Amino acid sequence: MDIRAQVSMVFHLDKCIGCHTCSVACKNIWTDREGVEYQWWNNVETKPGTGYPTLWENQDEYKGGWEAEDGRLQLKLQSKIGTLGNIFYNRRLPTVNDYYEPWTYDYEHLFNAPEGDDQPTARPISLITGEFMEIESGPNWDDDLGGSPVYASNDPNVGSLTDEERAQLNEIERVMFFYLPRICNHCINPGCVAACPAGAAYKRGEDGIVLVNQDKCRAWRMCISGCPYKKVYYNWSTGKSEKCVLCFPRLESGQAPACFHSCVGRIRYLGVLLYDADRIEEVASSPESELVEAQRGIIQDPFDPEVIAAAKANGVTDGMLQAAKHSPVYKFVKEWKLALPLHPEFRTVPMLYYVPPMLPVLAKMKDGKYDVADAEAEGLKPQLTSLENARAPLAYMANLFSAGNEEIVTEVYRKLIAVRVYKRAEKVGDISQEEAQEALALGNMTAEEAEAIFRLTALPSFEERFVVPPLAREVAIEQIESPYDRKREGGFGSRTAPGRRW
Repeated sequence: MDIRAQVSMVFHLDKCIGCHTCSVACKNIWTDREGVEYQWWNNVETKPGTGYPTLWENQDEYKGGWEAEDGRLQLKLQSKIGTLGNIFYNRRLPTVNDYYEPWTYDYEHLFNAPEGDDQPTARPISLITGEFMEIESGPNWDDDLGGSPVYASNDPNVGSLTDEERAQLNEIERVMFFYLPRICNHCINPGCVAACPAGAAYKRGEDGIVLVNQDKCRAWRMCISGCPYKKVYYNWSTGKSEKCVLCFPRLESGQAPACFHSCVGRIRYLGVLLYDADRIEEVASSPESELVEAQRGIIQDPFDPEVIAAAKANGVTDGMLQAAKHSPVYKFVKEWKLALPLHPEFRTVPMLYYVPPMLPVLAKMKDGKYDVADAEAEGLKPQLTSLENARAPLAYMANLFSAGNEEIVTEVYRKLIAVRVYKRAEKVGDISQEEAQEALALGNMTAEEAEAIFRLTALPSFEERFVVPPLAREVAIEQIESPYDRKREGGFGSRTAPGRRW
């Protein structure tokens, strides 16, 4: 076994309120410079929708991620020989129109316009060209289904739905949406690292964070094409690629990343996972229907003595192992099997997992009461049939989180519904204990497990949500002084500002 440590994340989508506080916190810290105006290392999308950049999930166009052909794993973007051609012309890149043209406003005219009969206005000005422009899109143009049905109907994930399911999504009674926050997944098998000819993109050994060396970057931008999630960006001012760094300077001083820390809905969890690097190719090459289980299998038990010994032999510190034992990510992903990777079919083995949102139930008013449609007519208990009566097709969720395997998504929802029914029986009392036990049986879980899931979901403390490991750099300085005294120097990198070489 080649046991390594990975700082990993879970986003609980049922708790996301779409406030974009995470995006603004990240923007203010990392992307407030020239050349990065259009970059959102953290963004929140409305699903169904086309996302940011638009249609980023369409790998027929962008050729991001990996593909398994004849049992061999290879980049979709290029072969080793094809890399040479792409250096001169890489056509698998999103354009500024796929993101949006960033703008500001002519505030000078607004504030200093001469007195007149008309109300002065501030016209939008492009931050790239400096010319007046017409605003046609933004980083979340379809927020709250603002562009529906145009954006929702063009979501790549509805492609495999039947005509009936597509029609249902457009019915007024069945309209639904949810929020999907996205940052870099810091994948175990990152396509951006493999695609970079200069070796500028790399994965840190002690914590698995994926970074771009600004000194090595030559602006070939294959990292942008190779990343199927489109979470690497091009700085048009410096001529370098940039991406989410998981706020590693904050992690090195014992703090959670800014987007995690500022999250209003408290949807974010951070912890350490141990994985067997010897199995990366095996996992990434698995058949699509088995990708989720294969990814779960690569994650190792932090309490297993053999795993601990192998990790220590690889230089994993005791502090990192201790963090892995208390990791909320391990509980959600491996122990409870509630959190799923986003688009595992991209085969990058992403280390950001999502707990799917609870599906809104198709219901109606009956005799002055809000009742689940058709449940009583079928002789079924409404609280136990919310999955069958959900507005969103399970196939859509499966396309997002399990490479189309509906069985895996169904198992997750059975557990989530069981927790809801169990706690409602306990707190509200309008559900009998027999029904609660039936729900637990359907979810294949115990009352103790349901209680643990409820507490970590609804009542977690700050320390339970964020188990920040003592990273190697922090351990080194802890021998002589407190890392908080050196917070400013945490993660200090390039001594010279990145710049163009031509």
